[in-house]
Amino acid sequence: MPVLPVSPAPIAGGVIEAVHPGSLAAKAGLSAGARLLAVNGREVRDVVDYQFEAAEEHIALLVDQDGDRRLIEIDKHPDEDAGLDFDQATFDGTRICTNKCFFCFLKGLPKGLRRTMYVKDDDYRLSFLHGNFVTLTNLSEDDWRRLEEQRLSPLNVSVHATDLELRRRMLGNQEAPDIIDQLRRLESIGIRAQTQVVLCPGVNDGQQLDRTVRDLAELYPAVQAVSIVPVGASIQYVERMEAVGKDGVETLTSEYARTLVRQAQRWQRRLRPELGVSFCYLSDEYYLTAGTRVPAAPKYDGFSQYENGVGMTRALLDDWRRKRRRLLSGRDDTEPSPRRRGRSESRPYARRLTLACGEMIAPLLTTMAAEVAAVTNLEIDVVPVRNTFFGDSIRVSGLLGAGDFIGALRSVPLGDAVFLPRSALDYFGRHFLDDGTPADVERVIGRPVGFATAWSEVLGQLDDASAGFETHPNANANGKFWEEPATRAR
Repeated sequence: MPVLPVSPAPIAGGVIEAVHPGSLAAKAGLSAGARLLAVNGREVRDVVDYQFEAAEEHIALLVDQDGDRRLIEIDKHPDEDAGLDFDQATFDGTRICTNKCFFCFLKGLPKGLRRTMYVKDDDYRLSFLHGNFVTLTNLSEDDWRRLEEQRLSPLNVSVHATDLELRRRMLGNQEAPDIIDQLRRLESIGIRAQTQVVLCPGVNDGQQLDRTVRDLAELYPAVQAVSIVPVGASIQYVERMEAVGKDGVETLTSEYARTLVRQAQRWQRRLRPELGVSFCYLSDEYYLTAGTRVPAAPKYDGFSQYENGVGMTRALLDDWRRKRRRLLSGRDDTEPSPRRRGRSESRPYARRLTLACGEMIAPLLTTMAAEVAAVTNLEIDVVPVRNTFFGDSIRVSGLLGAGDFIGALRSVPLGDAVFLPRSALDYFGRHFLDDGTPADVERVIGRPVGFATAWSEVLGQLDDASAGFETHPNANANGKFWEEPATRAR
């Protein structure tokens, strides 16, 4: 293949982290460590550029391998994947958020975490690629032209409030454009949006929330949905409430949650006949705090904001309902019971399990554990874990650190195996938020540790708990690039 002269103008390009075995790229001679500079003569700034340019029958890849530039040509179907993975999603850096939201969760992070944990991204490319929520406050005309050319749809957009002045106060950015105008512009170029409201009690709730839902619903189907999620309250959050003229802060009480559930239900009853979807969705935390029943699966309309904590509890309940039906009918071959035919006596089942989870979901999991135990003959203990990493106000499982789990488990009787929530790990399943690892937890508590998101996953891993468990990358790409490249390669 020809060696191309080195251009005097440096091109950042993207480092190829892996080449899939047997792929078109592997057959063409590409290898990990090479840097992709251009596709079909156009420089690539990120994975989006690569995917856009590579959707052709013939692609010419300009790569740099140890200082030699080579042009590699591949013939393929336009929809066929050439087989390249990159170490970063953006090759020219990540666009950082310049807003100063008083409720920004990153401002309350403890010191000493991985550098990438403090990256406050506001990059529309990561919104398209990985579902990150962005504010759209930093778009240039060049960005708009690119959005139109490449049709980066859908985007996940943080709205918070459609009242312009309130939104500006919440973002700490008096130059923030009108979000309704921006969403209409996205609609005009064929781009749809999933939106969210981080609800700060006493700030953007009540009538302001009604206005926000109404304004966004008027843009359906360009705006596909709005999810309402609770603020991550912290000491820093309380101190910064004065930024929007509040001396104190209302906490997420059960009564507040019940009021919000009723408000959302009114909107859902009104919008579903008009739009054919519920449109307005509450984070699971509100239903759990209110002590009310979570909506049935059809009301979530495909769980489009599952990764935002919307519908996870319903998915958990329905997974167990299906699993229980199969177990009772005798059609399930993963039942951890001596009655199972053909069981090898050399592969012992774990008979007693310990499940550790966030304090919010613990009561529901305890109730479900009794049902699972009755069907499977397992002994199951549920251990609520207090969040010492972020503080007592954070009660969800996904924000617990290794130290939190160790602290809760080292002083209680444990079963043959311990299961922790998969959501507490990074994309690759290697680290908790506090940089601890599953091996750290296993070493201290002296038990094999597995990870799961549903009861079917727990029961499916019990063939031989003594051999340990294996964690896998998330099915969703969220968080794939939060790890340092060197850490991901471990």
